[in-house]
Amino acid sequence: MSTVSNAPETSDSVALAEEQDYVTRLYDRFDILREQAQQFLSSALRQIPDSEQAHTERNAATRMHTEQLAQYAAAETGLCFGKLEFTDDTDRYIGLIGILDEDNDYEPLLVDWRAPAARPFYVATGATTEGVRLRRHLRIRKRTVIGVDDELLDLSGVEDADGVTGETALLAALNAKRTGRMTDIVRTIQAEQDNVIRSPLHGVLVVQGGPGTGKTAVALHRAAYLLYTHRDQLAKRGVLVVGPNPAFLDYVSQVLPSLGETGVLMATVGDLFPDVRPRLTEPDGAAAVKGHPGMVEALAKAVADRQRVPDEPMEIVFERETLLLRPEAVERAKAAALRLGTLHNRAEPTFSAAIVQELTRIVANNLGADLLEAGDLADIARELREEPDVIAALDWLWPVMSPQRLLKELYASPELLESALSVPELPHLSADERALLHRPEHYGWTPADVPLLDEAMELLGEDDRAAKALAERKRQERLEFAEGVVDIMRIDEEVADEDVLMAMNMITADHLAERHERSSNLTTAERAAQDRTWTFGHVIVDEAQELSAMAWRLLMRRAPSRSMTLVGDVAQTGDLAGAESWEQVLAPHMADRWRMAELTVNYRTPAEIMDVAGAVLRELGTSVSEAKSVRSTGVAPWSRQVSAAELPARLAELVERHRCCARTSPR
Repeated sequence: MSTVSNAPETSDSVALAEEQDYVTRLYDRFDILREQAQQFLSSALRQIPDSEQAHTERNAATRMHTEQLAQYAAAETGLCFGKLEFTDDTDRYIGLIGILDEDNDYEPLLVDWRAPAARPFYVATGATTEGVRLRRHLRIRKRTVIGVDDELLDLSGVEDADGVTGETALLAALNAKRTGRMTDIVRTIQAEQDNVIRSPLHGVLVVQGGPGTGKTAVALHRAAYLLYTHRDQLAKRGVLVVGPNPAFLDYVSQVLPSLGETGVLMATVGDLFPDVRPRLTEPDGAAAVKGHPGMVEALAKAVADRQRVPDEPMEIVFERETLLLRPEAVERAKAAALRLGTLHNRAEPTFSAAIVQELTRIVANNLGADLLEAGDLADIARELREEPDVIAALDWLWPVMSPQRLLKELYASPELLESALSVPELPHLSADERALLHRPEHYGWTPADVPLLDEAMELLGEDDRAAKALAERKRQERLEFAEGVVDIMRIDEEVADEDVLMAMNMITADHLAERHERSSNLTTAERAAQDRTWTFGHVIVDEAQELSAMAWRLLMRRAPSRSMTLVGDVAQTGDLAGAESWEQVLAPHMADRWRMAELTVNYRTPAEIMDVAGAVLRELGTSVSEAKSVRSTGVAPWSRQVSAAELPARLAELVERHRCCARTSPR
């Protein structure tokens, strides 16, 4: 393989002129398509649906054309970046989107980089040409072709056909000025990266790669590729991309939009419990305890501890009379609730009904049961349910709890913590380790709390009454808003023309509120972000080695189909609750039913540094393959051995010497 970058000026000028003509033609067609999408969107927005079906169709059209416009906006810069010249004298242009020639039997003018037809651009080598004679990289500024870099694929003289492809474009990208935001690598994807990106959707793919191998970029481009090739399947359920922290998400936030994909939910694990925003930090030891798999049993114990049976009869005041609720009656009510085999909150009505029935029996006996009819007993039961003492007793005996309440009260009580953390599944924790979890109830949340909140919800179950009350409150708010709109629409009778059909005569506040609710069209990503029970069509996790066992339980609930891409490097695990091996992470969820791909080429770190890193890996005895670098600085690393006491002063001295005399090697 050879790179043609210093061709004669006349030849280079001809190539630039030819490519400019073609790129201009592409942009002419691109502008027409974008204008058509804008017209279709405007037309859809002007429609007034007269039926539920028409309303649904308008919303679908609106979403489709809005997404098209977003894709066109993302593709305008760098619309076309590559060209393939085949040995059969045909050409194929590669870009961010696909464009067809309607005037020529819909022949492709531009092939989307994710399409199978574009794959030779990334994988063809001198040994395996894929029928490609020449691969050309186009450099375009705005809509002007400013340069081309050609690779002639030829078997002669090729010793390592499995190396990287497109060195000129690749090294230009590697040497580009940093902007503080990650950019796409769609122009410079290499063969092993392309294999990962285009790997089948189904199953769990683990992508192991050392520093600088492009793991994050590959993960994001895989999301774009899967949405392109499986759009019908993934459009409804969406793709979740999980990053290690908010700073990371901000860094990569422009990559998928630049590839024309705006429907992906990007989040940290801490973002995956609606209405909870964990922004506090805590000691690493506390996070490690919370991430231990034994916390599953600890939380189950915490829930069981809140299903109380008193040691002595409880005194409950009702209409100035003291009722004695005996422990054996509470035990019977608890047994009845547990026999349902359901979750804590869902069993509470059965428990409460049994307790109220027992209290009703006591009251009836005091009044003379023979004198009371069924209606009298029902009245007594209703009054008991409204009695503050009864409400307080029920809340103590079997409280209806949100996950937030369970954890806050657990953390705030040393006694509850000691009981919950004493389960056999947790390693023996010292008093200091238990104290790491103790904190006041008003304290906020940390990222390690979110998997526990999610697990707690699985144990507690939703409180349907609270959800219904919230839904009714929102409905009333919409109705009040609609009534206000209708009032504004009213016209003074003195200026109203009786022959004019007034809007207020066509619609009521109820109808307007219903229309407002239906028209609140959220994207798949927005709906997923608001729904804890949402399950995704595919989940991609970056820096996956850092997640705790409890975080993995949360993510597996979001991907019941086990369609996942996990990207990371177990040799770099830094979290105390993180992974020691991929087998350790995945065995509890899918045994050995997963596949591995490795990224072995380092595009960022010079070979001299990677040689040192490789020696360290070998000394540690890791099973991770060493990555080979594509570039070298020619400067050999050096080392100095100093004592711990000398380190601060010696380090400061070396830094100052390097700052002042960067070209001088330290003595």
